[in-house]
Amino acid sequence: MPGPAEKEPLSDLNKNEMLGFYKPKKRIFRMLFGLMSPLVLLPGCIVAASSESIGATADPPPNILIITVDNVGYGDLKPFNNSSPILTPNLDKLADQGARLKNFYTASPTCTASRAALLTGRIPQRNKLHEQLVGLEGNYGIGLPQSEIILPQVVKKSPHGYATAAFGKWNIGFAPGSRPTERGFDEFLGIASGNADHFTHVYAGRKDLYHNTTAVNRHGEYSTDLFADAAIDYIREKSSQETPWMVYLPFDAPHHPGDRNIDPGEPNIWKAPDYAFDAYGLSPDEKDPKKRFNAVVTAIDRAIGRLMESLDELGIADNTFVFFYSDNGAFYPYLDIQSNAPFNGAGVTLWEGGIHVPAIARWPGKIKANSTISTRLWSPDLFVAVANLAGAELPQDRFIDGKNPLPVLTGETIHSPHASLFFKYQSHAALIWGEYKILREKPEDPWMLFNLREDPAEKVNLAESQPALVRKMAEPHRLIEAEINSYLEREEKKLNFQSQIK
Repeated sequence: MPGPAEKEPLSDLNKNEMLGFYKPKKRIFRMLFGLMSPLVLLPGCIVAASSESIGATADPPPNILIITVDNVGYGDLKPFNNSSPILTPNLDKLADQGARLKNFYTASPTCTASRAALLTGRIPQRNKLHEQLVGLEGNYGIGLPQSEIILPQVVKKSPHGYATAAFGKWNIGFAPGSRPTERGFDEFLGIASGNADHFTHVYAGRKDLYHNTTAVNRHGEYSTDLFADAAIDYIREKSSQETPWMVYLPFDAPHHPGDRNIDPGEPNIWKAPDYAFDAYGLSPDEKDPKKRFNAVVTAIDRAIGRLMESLDELGIADNTFVFFYSDNGAFYPYLDIQSNAPFNGAGVTLWEGGIHVPAIARWPGKIKANSTISTRLWSPDLFVAVANLAGAELPQDRFIDGKNPLPVLTGETIHSPHASLFFKYQSHAALIWGEYKILREKPEDPWMLFNLREDPAEKVNLAESQPALVRKMAEPHRLIEAEINSYLEREEKKLNFQSQIK
């Protein structure tokens, strides 16, 4: 998809370029997917990379650290909004040492589906986890289908012997067989749900904190520091053994507080440690929810700072790929407290405020320090990036919607690996192609059209003045959706056939 630096106008692209058609031999598709007829790959879909396309990794192989935060808006962080009042000196430093990604998208505007897309490299419609898991039944159910291959399972196939760990918010299913250490992670400390209390770790009246598959009680320890400390300890251990590692650190903060997760009689407020209030000269009894939220984010920043200091102390910072981003934008009820500026909309919508999120990448000597990357990328790309970094092959039996972002991150190209980005969430639908985006909130609604370069806040609907362009963009959205449905039907038939012959 043309990046901001590219001048080719959308209207000049021919139909084949728009649809991204190519015609590999039928035999290849049958070999890769075990299907009875070939599939057409549409924008946003790639087949797995071979070992030849992965290329040589650094010697020694790089460590990999993926950090996510929960519901942080694009405008909440100073590297993306200089007027933000939130104190984040460590994230500011991380951005100065690496690249600010100004055009990064999450594949879904809600916590569960965004995490599943990251961990599978597949959009929610393809990995079949496209809704938020709620309640004990949802969070302790299967969640992400166990047939899905997730990131640590790929990394484990690296010839370099990577250790893998996850610390923080899981939120994609915690039934037997769905838990992190049953899906490729060597170690896990975190919450099964999406929104436990930060100090008591209670979700819906149930203790929700687990070490591997065992419930543990760490009452009174602030979750942000608990997860960061676990990551630091793990990194120190593996580094002392000269073992390369991949750590997934999905903080459960600053997710808005919830009534079901606090003890009876306690106020429903944003919670942070005393030191985070001290940074603002505030009392921990501060009543202003905006100031309390700021303290929660500052606590995350301090934890990330301690983590980066540990990498420096261990002498491994230069050989560690660090990627930070928010799982989705801030939600509507809290936009008087948080900020998705300059974008319109919020989490659980496909307006830019829900899916256009802050992201930072650091890899000293590979990613240019204090740089800005405006090329469009999205969260499933991290699946492919990590496989490349680890020297591991991608799955050969399924579509991977992510594409390798490393050439963009390392400055080899300014061109996006994507022809377009397809989004669907509940009744919402969107397609981004070039500088344009079509969007609708209900299937029966007419498409809206926005020029994201000229109008990032999506204030001016161009649909009436450019109906031909709307039709031109609506067609690939329809075709991609049809391709996904066809793919899922064939996968279901294949699974049924395999189960019958067992």
